[in-house]
Amino acid sequence: MNVLLIGGGGREHAIAWKLRQSPRLTDLHVAPGNAGTAVIANNLDLPIPKTAAPRAEVEAYVGAVVTKARELRVDLVVVAPDDPLAWGLIDRLQAAGIPAFGPTRAAAEIESSKAWAKEFMARHAIPHTRTRTFNDVEAAREYVRSAGTRLVVKADGLAAGKGSIVTSSREEALATVDQLMAERVFGEAGSRVVIEEWTTGREVSGHAFSDGKTAVPMPLSCDHKPVFDGNQGPNTGGMGVYSPPWWSTPAIERAVFEQVIRPAADGLRAEGRPFCGVIYPGLFVTEGGLSVFEFNARLGDPEAQALLPRLKSDLLDIVWACVNGRLREVAVEWSEDACVCVVLASGGYPGEYRTGLPIGGLEAVDADVQVFHAGTRRREDGSVLTAGGRVLGVAATGPTLAAARAKAYANVERIRFEGMHYRRDIGLQPE
Repeated sequence: MNVLLIGGGGREHAIAWKLRQSPRLTDLHVAPGNAGTAVIANNLDLPIPKTAAPRAEVEAYVGAVVTKARELRVDLVVVAPDDPLAWGLIDRLQAAGIPAFGPTRAAAEIESSKAWAKEFMARHAIPHTRTRTFNDVEAAREYVRSAGTRLVVKADGLAAGKGSIVTSSREEALATVDQLMAERVFGEAGSRVVIEEWTTGREVSGHAFSDGKTAVPMPLSCDHKPVFDGNQGPNTGGMGVYSPPWWSTPAIERAVFEQVIRPAADGLRAEGRPFCGVIYPGLFVTEGGLSVFEFNARLGDPEAQALLPRLKSDLLDIVWACVNGRLREVAVEWSEDACVCVVLASGGYPGEYRTGLPIGGLEAVDADVQVFHAGTRRREDGSVLTAGGRVLGVAATGPTLAAARAKAYANVERIRFEGMHYRRDIGLQPE
């Protein structure tokens, strides 16, 4: 099978790595890919526009992908990142008669509009955080002034995983509203804001494959978004992840599926937006039950880097079954082993950072440890340079979470580039 994978981060390297294991795969193209995918696939020079790119640039990109898929005569396109899904790339591919894995623009609105997602959750009795939505900056300010609790202020639209700001005071919440709505630090994504009451509990990521009729859950995982140890500092796209959560139980796993994932998939189908792809709620497990704070319409990054190493089944078989509405016919099996992925970031990330720095030590990593490339590029001589904020993800599996964690960090220490920093508490269990 000839497959085109859209994306260029760590998630896409993990997907490409897993697809490459399928005996059904013949050719694999990744657009635009990175230094890691270049080793196992054919990278294409099709860079994805920025989230706030002009409509004309987005339309040109979507058209270029469809054209390239036709030229390559691909059998399947897998769209992994959120922006192309929100732009309707799946719709355009389907209109061209090209099989594609991922939700349509309408189904992807569960991620691309936080306000719509909250209204959807309310309609389908999905437990979620208490929320208010504002289009007017002064109304948002007034709500913040009157609120008697800690708040989370979110840009309604997509903001590269950084549009959710947990505030610690009324003054900080007011300043955040101004940054999003008045200063437009995230462009049009912040023209409308969602303000939530801060919730305490254990944060967890749930994922499931869906073909629009059937949903099949993946194991739970825990992402670490703040840049520093102890969940300190600004949010990032994700500094590391582990699966399964050491504190989870089969009852929690069942509740996530029965109370959140299944009603979401059923609700989208009932509203004429059948969801094909990976549906991914982020939620809190609290003393009072589950509370969803967001939905995503694709595999998480870096969650994919800890989930796919645990997948025993053929990913290409699963994806193809989803595209053809036959997920029920495929066995989806997972390893009992744990996985820990530690993200290595550029100095200064999530703020300004340098690129083009040589990466050393990749050849010293153990054979059974996966290094998933994210912000990297490969020179003609084979050397690898940094090319982004999140550079690499070092993923290791083991019979226990502690064993996987020890193996991951032992290999992290063998890799080096100027300014490299990473959290040292990914997957750390309290004593």
